[in-house]
Amino acid sequence: MNKYRSHNCGELSSKDKDKNIFLSGWINKKRDHGGLLFVDLRDHFGVTQCVFDSSIEGFKELESMKLESIIKVTGKVVKRSEETINKNLPTGEIEISVENFSILNQSDQIPFQIAVDDDTPEDLRLRYRYLDLRREKIHKNVILRSKVINSIRNKMIAKGFLEVQTPILTASSPEGARDFLVPSRLNKGKFYALPQAPQIFKQLLMVSNFDKYFQIAPCFRDEDARADRSPGEFYQLDFEMAFVEQEDIFNEIEPVIFEIFKEYSDKNISSPPFPRIKYRESIEKYGSDKPDLRNPLEIKNLTECFIDSGFKIFENNIRNGCVVKGIRAPNSAEKPRTWFDKLNNWARENGQKGLGYVIYSENEFKGPIANNLKEKNLKLISKLTALENGDSVFFISDKEDHANKFASIVRNELCNQLDLLKTNEFKFCWIVDYPMYEINPTTNKIDFSHNPFSMPQGGLESLKNKNPLDVLAWQFDIVCNGIELSSGAIRNHKPEIMVKAFEIAGYDIDQLKKKFGFLFNAFKFGAPPHGGSAPGIDRMIMLLADEENLREVVAFPMNQQAEDLMLCSPTEIPEKHLKELGILLKKK
Repeated sequence: MNKYRSHNCGELSSKDKDKNIFLSGWINKKRDHGGLLFVDLRDHFGVTQCVFDSSIEGFKELESMKLESIIKVTGKVVKRSEETINKNLPTGEIEISVENFSILNQSDQIPFQIAVDDDTPEDLRLRYRYLDLRREKIHKNVILRSKVINSIRNKMIAKGFLEVQTPILTASSPEGARDFLVPSRLNKGKFYALPQAPQIFKQLLMVSNFDKYFQIAPCFRDEDARADRSPGEFYQLDFEMAFVEQEDIFNEIEPVIFEIFKEYSDKNISSPPFPRIKYRESIEKYGSDKPDLRNPLEIKNLTECFIDSGFKIFENNIRNGCVVKGIRAPNSAEKPRTWFDKLNNWARENGQKGLGYVIYSENEFKGPIANNLKEKNLKLISKLTALENGDSVFFISDKEDHANKFASIVRNELCNQLDLLKTNEFKFCWIVDYPMYEINPTTNKIDFSHNPFSMPQGGLESLKNKNPLDVLAWQFDIVCNGIELSSGAIRNHKPEIMVKAFEIAGYDIDQLKKKFGFLFNAFKFGAPPHGGSAPGIDRMIMLLADEENLREVVAFPMNQQAEDLMLCSPTEIPEKHLKELGILLKKK
């Protein structure tokens, strides 16, 4: 107890009837009932209704006081009558009969409502984020974030992981995204980089004879914003383990993730072991390496169904190197013609020529495409898609990469249109067996497809004897409800494999040593087999809070233009400071 409160605004109940108490908090709502003023007093812990009689000193001032002003009240706990109990509040059985009050701080007119969630523009909310954080939903999200991080930390320590903080000012590295650079005053003309991830450091910790490392790591990437990606910084559960294989990593982290989601959600959750889906299989079945397994629809390769089929458009496409993908839409045959026409128009709006379909109703094939197909081809479509009476099949024909990408979009759209998504579930899976290399679409040369520090499956022999595009890596992603939570890998730990792997990607040994000499040299002194991953903290909390945007679970986020509207950051730097750093800005 202190001079401001004997209790908080979330703890009083009927058990406290007739107690003399004092509370402090923000005026959340006011209701004037003619001679009685009802004030909902709010603090971090909750809301308590306080009743002010018109005879109380300062009543008139309180009547005109703005919402979000802070007051202290002294009074008695009174049990509410049965008909006035508010079952939505933990304190809803009682109210405070106020005997006197004092004003701790008055508020100006607030720019948007705090007690009510409305459609306030996001930029306004971010400009006054300290007010936005008072809102119940956002406030609870930040509390949830704290609890989840604390629980993760305790679980990792209990599993024998050692928490180690790695540097924030480090060297620039080509990890896939653009670095944020920090100029050095003492070394003019040179720059630090903020870490995209603690990748190098955690591998060096394994070389340093630490067995299990983790940290709740801040990461910085100069990337464009998305709903599930912040434009500047984010946090991840970064961990690494020595003397492990891929399954060892899965076995360690799966229970942690499962227990976190079970602890903070009432939804059904995939039980460990999570399904393992090969990368190629995921692309074939779902059109993506981030499949939402709550969606029961699957993509089928129906190219063979249109060879010598009578449907000239697809026949010509196939001769020109295209494929045909199909998705069965269950119980859709009785939809009106306008439903199919709208989907066709939707496909055109998404850059396609259209969305062909076949309807199977009353044991007959119907629709424009069906009228052009031979019976044997229709039967093959039926067999490959497990078509049942009342279903329809939608077709996508394009070059394979484009067909897969658009089929993934169609799969999601059909799922939404047919209301098939199992919304009360968290469905986890591992995507495994990623290709080590891919063709860079800009340079048309071989490049790393994922993490350049991964161990190729088959080791050095695989790199020497296989077509690089056929080499698989010990790389994996964990995906939940269509959102990638993290990438991970078994790392390469041998210098000779590192040299060959980078040589294939176009780096000679001098370039390798210049960029990653510290890691290359460390490997020469005995590096253990090791691997790890880094599930995204922000994305996990976004899922648990049932939010669609990361900014709703971060205390002080940037907007989509990577601006902090509250602090007006980024800002211009005074000329004096630039001179100290040895920086001359080129004038426009």
